[in-house]
Amino acid sequence: MFLKSLTLKGFKSFADPAVLEFEPGITVVVGPNGSGKSNVVDAVAWVLGAQGPRTVRSAKMEDVIFMGTANRPALGRAEVALTIDNSSGTLGTDLAEITITRTLFRSGDSEYSLNGAPCRLLDIQELLSDTGVGRQQHVIISQGHLDAILEARPEDRRSSTAGAASAPSGGWPPPRRISNVSSTWSVRSNVRSAPSSARPPRPAPTPGWPTSCGPCGCTWPGPS
Repeated sequence: MFLKSLTLKGFKSFADPAVLEFEPGITVVVGPNGSGKSNVVDAVAWVLGAQGPRTVRSAKMEDVIFMGTANRPALGRAEVALTIDNSSGTLGTDLAEITITRTLFRSGDSEYSLNGAPCRLLDIQELLSDTGVGRQQHVIISQGHLDAILEARPEDRRSSTAGAASAPSGGWPPPRRISNVSSTWSVRSNVRSAPSSARPPRPAPTPGWPTSCGPCGCTWPGPS
């Protein structure tokens, strides 16, 4: 499995549609400072489900939409499409190619799709859950991350290593969460199905206390 192409429309500095084709092996993006090299990496993280603005080096998520220049107006939406070659069947589907698309509007609304079909972010996370790629990705090392790992305390470095090592086999959702949900529904079902004999009896009426209102025939057990 490898990245086949990346399409950007209105994402950060890519006001015009741009398509980057990737071949198997190593791909290097070269350019001067300010040419948008880091924006390519941000686009990959964003389309895979990044939710925090800091993950894509922004103050708020709407900042990923092209903000305009002195000669060009701002755009109303940003869209990134990532095509993955799945000829090896790593993603657990018969499709040879899968295109993940994410669109964000300036109003704050967002859309996701798989091969052009609308979907939820959860669907994308489930698809990528056993690959180590996704919202909690351990496959993107941005500027400063390598130094942070090398200079981290041993216990912090151990935590990062353990997280990266367990990413491909973590599964979705976590088995513990499924167990908790099952237990909760089991308790609720038992409560609903409890026979009346298992419920505490009503207290006996106090002698001399009326147990009905007379005209309508309503009854009550008296004060407890």
